[in-house]
Amino acid sequence: MYDQTRAQQPADRPSGRAGRPATGPEPLLPSDGRDEIARRLGHAVNTFADSPRESLEEAEGAFDEATDQLVNALAERRRLLREGWAGLDPETQSAELRFALREYRELTGRLLRA
Repeated sequence: MYDQTRAQQPADRPSGRAGRPATGPEPLLPSDGRDEIARRLGHAVNTFADSPRESLEEAEGAFDEATDQLVNALAERRRLLREGWAGLDPETQSAELRFALREYRELTGRLLRA
């Protein structure tokens, strides 16, 4: 079956982590960070009946950590994207510029759907 998205990507672009085909967009946060935040949030929910205030403080801390990690991850993705296209000649490097535009569109769309 013809995959238009794959056909439009540069041939040297990796298909996913460790060369495996990507099954969807790469998560914005690393898995170890997500797992730790989920663990903290789950702990806050499970201990609410015994210590509501401490549970809320723990949930707030988990939220703060998630937002910090998200901001840092997005800043790094933006830096890498810009690094990939900023110095290119727009006349001769349209494939790379098109790839960068798709990446910006995909990331921005994910943020708008969140």
